[in-house]
Amino acid sequence: MSDPATLNPPADVRIGDERLIRLTESAGKKATSLIEREQKGEYLRVAINGGGCNGLSYKMKFVAAPKKSDILVPTSGMKVVVDMKSALYLKGTIMDYSDKMVGGGFKFTNPNAKSSCSCGESFSV
Repeated sequence: MSDPATLNPPADVRIGDERLIRLTESAGKKATSLIEREQKGEYLRVAINGGGCNGLSYKMKFVAAPKKSDILVPTSGMKVVVDMKSALYLKGTIMDYSDKMVGGGFKFTNPNAKSSCSCGESFSV
């Protein structure tokens, strides 16, 4: 899946790379298992929305197909799609996963964030 030639996206979807967003191996494995369980689509959409305790928050959901003008990033066995607006905030982000009982879950390391909240789910630029 990491070979862009095998992704075969629609003509209006651009192929990106891990300079935009990179999933660690553990995040890729967890997302793959969730895709199999949820059965909502084979793409992981990562987006930035207004809100959260620091102004901007990360949103994730599984989708059946990318939207027009999305950026498709193959990373750690996943097909991640990002809209153009979110790409501005996500550039260079690493998404990790921890199964710790306390403080576990998906975590974002975003070099663009000037500050983030203690829960790791929102940030400001």
